[in-house]
Amino acid sequence: MKHDFMWAYLIHLSAHMWGDDTFVTPRWYCEKYYNENNNVHIPTWDAMMQYLAECKYNTVLIDVGDAVKYESHPEISAPDAWDKDFLKKKLDEMRALGLTPIPKLNFSCGHHTWLKQYTRMVSSPIYYQVCADLIKEVCELFDYPEYFHIGFDEEVARKQGNVEKIIIRGEKLWWNDLFYLAGECEKNGARPWMWSDYFWERGHEDIFLKNMSKSILQSNWFYPFFQEWPEDHPKRYGFRIKTYEIFDEMGYDQVPTCSSFLNSVNPVQTCAFCKDKLNPEHLLGIMTAPWFRTYEDNKLSLMNDAYRLYWGRKKHYPETL
Repeated sequence: MKHDFMWAYLIHLSAHMWGDDTFVTPRWYCEKYYNENNNVHIPTWDAMMQYLAECKYNTVLIDVGDAVKYESHPEISAPDAWDKDFLKKKLDEMRALGLTPIPKLNFSCGHHTWLKQYTRMVSSPIYYQVCADLIKEVCELFDYPEYFHIGFDEEVARKQGNVEKIIIRGEKLWWNDLFYLAGECEKNGARPWMWSDYFWERGHEDIFLKNMSKSILQSNWFYPFFQEWPEDHPKRYGFRIKTYEIFDEMGYDQVPTCSSFLNSVNPVQTCAFCKDKLNPEHLLGIMTAPWFRTYEDNKLSLMNDAYRLYWGRKKHYPETL
């Protein structure tokens, strides 16, 4: 079945994706931002939806987290979580603008602060039931979306070096939980979607290609400047770019992800790379991720990131406008 090419934008409804659930070891972003509330600035949210529509986006990936008043697990919801009727109203407003909302619940142990006490029960029977309940409830809220993003990125020790509670699933357990969560999405009619950085962690390439189901939509991501990176670069930048091509060759459907967070020209470079290097058959879209919370003082940064991908689209995919 052929789908419209996704021009997608990631926006945060929940801000609780990083840090300790107890906040006993605050980092700079905890000190600046963290409290029990998510503090989404609704006028900024509304302005961004209008701007995304003006820039001809058609998909918005929403980091839902603890920002909804859940019926199945109200203990997770932040004090200022949106109630279901208000969320549905906002989703309907997006659809009226031509924007398809897609939910994201990040189940990576590096980004699951939103799960509150259940972060301490990973891979237990209780954890599995809670995750299944939340996926089901969110799918219902989003009127059974075509896709459901489950995160699963950066579950490595170096990304948790400044927190009190480090949790990393071993290889077999990581795959078990990935497929469990993907299966729960599929039960509710949604294709599972994930970040792909597990692939370019050293030693994981062959494991990934052996085990990863092609039913899971992949989003590899790369935010620095595109150039000829040396093979021995400590962050393996060259291989991270090559990952897009490997996925293409292996027949994985993908939505490459760019950002102006580190480099202002990254989105236009990503568009150029996708147009020149990737087979349209498995390229389902391109997404930008600004990595700024939806606060009033971030409005210009959020809009800038949206414009950067729009600019790349105008330059390399003008036929789609």
